[in-house]
Amino acid sequence: MDIRSGGKYPASALSNFSPNHFTFDGVECNSIEGFLQSLKFKSIEMQTEVCKLVGKAAKNKGRNKKWFKKQILYWKGVEIKRDSNEYQKLLDDMYNAVYDQCKSFRSALSASVGCTLTHSMGKNKINETVLTTNEFCSRLMKLRDNGII
Repeated sequence: MDIRSGGKYPASALSNFSPNHFTFDGVECNSIEGFLQSLKFKSIEMQTEVCKLVGKAAKNKGRNKKWFKKQILYWKGVEIKRDSNEYQKLLDDMYNAVYDQCKSFRSALSASVGCTLTHSMGKNKINETVLTTNEFCSRLMKLRDNGII
């Protein structure tokens, strides 16, 4: 099942662009994409605002950030190296929060049982994206199969 925002259910509902309201580390988020794009901003205030965005608005907000030059992202004012275990834990914790708090997200995951999840639009190199295809799909399948990462 190829996950994409313009796809059919449940693939569309599993897209990071999909509106999913959750609170992570005390910050209100309206989509996974908003959270991911917020990591490109050093300013806590800007991160908080970007976390509220959904879909293309979130993607576009982070589009011109040159985080990849230094491979540094941020959460709540703290620098995080893109290739670190700390960053992977942050992603795990965020996806666990979405799973715990969003019934529609859990329902879409349940509806994907029996399918291998893919993301043909995604990138595979960690130095080019804040979430590789493997990081994305493997987390979804772990949540679907185990209920926790």
